[in-house]
Amino acid sequence: MRKIVSLLATAAIFATTSAQAANYKLLNVSYDPTRELYKSVNAAFAAAYKAKTGDTVTIDQSHGGSGAQSRAVADGLAADVVTLGVEAHVNAIAKAGLLPADWKSRLPNDSAPYTSTIVFLVRKGNPKHVRDWGDLVKPGVQVITPNPKTSGAAQLAFLAAWAHAKHRSGGNDQKAQAFVAALYHHVPVLDTGGRGATITFTRRGIGDVLLDWENEAHLALKEQPGQYEIVYPSNSILAEPPVAVVTKNAQQHGTAALAGAYLKFLYTPLAQEIEAKNFYRPRDPKVLARYTKQFPKIELFTVGQEFGGWPRVETRFFADGAVFDKIYQPGQ
Repeated sequence: MRKIVSLLATAAIFATTSAQAANYKLLNVSYDPTRELYKSVNAAFAAAYKAKTGDTVTIDQSHGGSGAQSRAVADGLAADVVTLGVEAHVNAIAKAGLLPADWKSRLPNDSAPYTSTIVFLVRKGNPKHVRDWGDLVKPGVQVITPNPKTSGAAQLAFLAAWAHAKHRSGGNDQKAQAFVAALYHHVPVLDTGGRGATITFTRRGIGDVLLDWENEAHLALKEQPGQYEIVYPSNSILAEPPVAVVTKNAQQHGTAALAGAYLKFLYTPLAQEIEAKNFYRPRDPKVLARYTKQFPKIELFTVGQEFGGWPRVETRFFADGAVFDKIYQPGQ
C-alpha cells in the first residue's frame, strides 16, 4: 500500500509539472541573410529558456528583402518580433500602428544588438582589380547589388557609395549623385534582397564584384573556399540592423514577455558569440576583441551624421519618385 501511495504521489508531481510546462511559438520576420544566424540563436535561446522555465519555445523564421519584409508585416504578416536590415523598415511598421514610435529606446544601442557594413566580394585573383568605390564605374566592370526599394543591404550600399563620392568631391552632392548614377549603369540585375544578390554572383556567375553585407561575403568564402576574395574599400557605411517586438501582434498572441526576452537574449555573451561566429560584429567589446582578425577596422560613415537620419534618407532617396527612381532607368 505504501508503494502504491508513493507511486501515486510521484505521478501526481510529474502530472503537475507537465501541466505547468507550456509550449510557445514566436515568429521572427527577418531580413535576407540571417538564416544561419537565427538558426543558431534560436536553438540557444530555446535551450536556455527551457532550462530556466521548463517551457518549450519554437521560433519560426521568415526571410526576405528587409523592405519587402517590413511591408509584409505592415500588411498583416503576424510577426511577434522583427529583426530587419535598417531602421527605416521598422519605422514603417511603427507607422502602421503595430509597435510604438519609441521602439528604438526599448533595447540597448538603439535596439541594434550587432553592427555590420557593406564590403566588396570579387572573384579569385580579383581579375578586374577592384580596390575602391571608383573602380566600380570603370569600363567593363559589372556590379551586383540588390534593389534599394526592397533591400536594406542595397540602401546601405547606395548610401556608402554616395558618401564616398561626396567626400571625394569636397562635399558636392551633384557629383555624388552623378557617381551613384554611373554605378547603377554597371548593375545588370537587381535582386530583391542580399541573399538573392549573393546567389546571382556566386551560383549564377554574373558580375565582377558583389556589394553586400560583410557577413554574406564571409559566408561565401567559408562555403566556397578559394573561389572569392573580400575587398574592404577605403570607407563604407555603418550598418546597425535593428530588432523590435511587434507589440500589437505579440499582445494578441500572448507572447509579449517571451518576445521581449528573446530580443534581450541577443545581447547576452552567448548570443554575441554566436553573432560573431556568423560574421556579424558584436556589440560586446570582450567578444569583439576575440575576432579582431575577422573584422578589420575601416572608416565607416553613419546615416545620422552623413544624411540626417533614416526618415530623411527614405524621403530623399528611396520614396517613390525620389533620387533612386530618377537615376536608375532599367535598360538605359
